[in-house]
Amino acid sequence: MNIGKRYTPKEFIIWSRRDIYKCFFLAVVPTVLYCIGWSFLAISWMPVAMLGTAVAFIVGFKNNASYNRLWEARQIYGAIINDSRSFAVKARDFSGGKDSEHAKLFFNRHFAWLTFLRYQLRESRTWETMDESRYKEYLKNVYTIPEREMSLEDALKGFLSNEDLVYLMGKKNRASQTLARQSETINALHKTGILTDFQQMQLQKSIEGFYDQQGKAERIKNFPYPRNFSSITSYLLHLFVVLLPFGLLKEFSHLGDGTFLEGWTIYFIIPFSTIVSWAFVTLDAVGDSSINPFEGSANDIPITQISKMIETDMKEMLDDPDLPAAITPVNNILM
Repeated sequence: MNIGKRYTPKEFIIWSRRDIYKCFFLAVVPTVLYCIGWSFLAISWMPVAMLGTAVAFIVGFKNNASYNRLWEARQIYGAIINDSRSFAVKARDFSGGKDSEHAKLFFNRHFAWLTFLRYQLRESRTWETMDESRYKEYLKNVYTIPEREMSLEDALKGFLSNEDLVYLMGKKNRASQTLARQSETINALHKTGILTDFQQMQLQKSIEGFYDQQGKAERIKNFPYPRNFSSITSYLLHLFVVLLPFGLLKEFSHLGDGTFLEGWTIYFIIPFSTIVSWAFVTLDAVGDSSINPFEGSANDIPITQISKMIETDMKEMLDDPDLPAAITPVNNILM
């Protein structure tokens, strides 16, 4: 997540420079060919304008859907923050207070759940964009993804017993199974009389809430923006970018008639077509950059920072001095 006021023009230009090169090339070729006598390349501006209108609508629809996915992901982690604090207070007070070993077990397993969940959400999917050159380059030069810098085993140190670690590492959905272990412990404490019926019900309600939020996050992670919408957006966008300079040829060739620019305005197509094409292509790329809010892009939900913030809040409830190091932004990017 970028926490600055905005991306700088330099960052934006460098990030999108490959698109600028392509748009420039697509503008130069028909302009030069038209100037050497290939006048038949000129097409009517009207169908190009109509296509551009359709592209504007569908790109806008895609960006709106992209923002909705991003905002839903933030709401999910906002709920995890609130539910974690509520669970922590109940787990501490119901199981014997700050010095209770049961409370510490609940807390540490919860930290393990947060860790498993964020590592699972950072796993790559075939439809995600982080393998594209622009994102790989920005990642290499500007920020790092903590889940790719530290192994899962190292991130879990101090949270799980050897028995729990071996058991959970052997599972496919480790986050889900960690919550199941929490539930087993809650029921065991209820059977021994440490927890009352009401306390058991309240703690189990918290576990149910965590399952609900995890499922919502997994739904966004594992269900891409529909490929039919994504495909038609790409096809129409590329068609528009290719046809745009051809639609401008006739208009710009006569733009300077009767003035000192007569015969030269045809070359104005190159900058104007490049700028318009770049605007459309970059709007589409901006939507792509946040449509998968857990993949590790610079516009993602900062799930690492949120998880460490939750860990800090909960440890302070136990007066535990061993607080995690704060996750700080790197070049205004917070993960």
